[in-house]
Amino acid sequence: MRAGLKQKLMIALGWIFVGLGTIGAVLPVMPTTVFMIIALWIFSKSSPRFHKMLLENKWFGPGLQQWEESKSISRESKRRATVVIVISFGLSIAVLHGRSGLQIMLASLAISVLLIIWLIKEPED
Repeated sequence: MRAGLKQKLMIALGWIFVGLGTIGAVLPVMPTTVFMIIALWIFSKSSPRFHKMLLENKWFGPGLQQWEESKSISRESKRRATVVIVISFGLSIAVLHGRSGLQIMLASLAISVLLIIWLIKEPED
């Protein structure tokens, strides 16, 4: 009984992360990849069917397959993420003109996320 409930809760949580990742594909302030990787991990523990579905997804699948195989992110993906982060955080910082505390916090967050992204290994050719 408990195992079935745990599996259903994990599947629901996985779909929440898929939803957040999908929103992140549209809204530049939210990360897509991180949420999809979390969903992939959750589904790997709870639903082989949904795990396979994510890996075979036409938009998210290739990057998730790469992550699952080698725990790496391509240089091109890193570049795209960097552009999106710089633009979205830059616009947010500009909108907060005169609120230096929030601007510093956003700039620090952007730098931290960029460091994490660029420290993840790239696939070997």
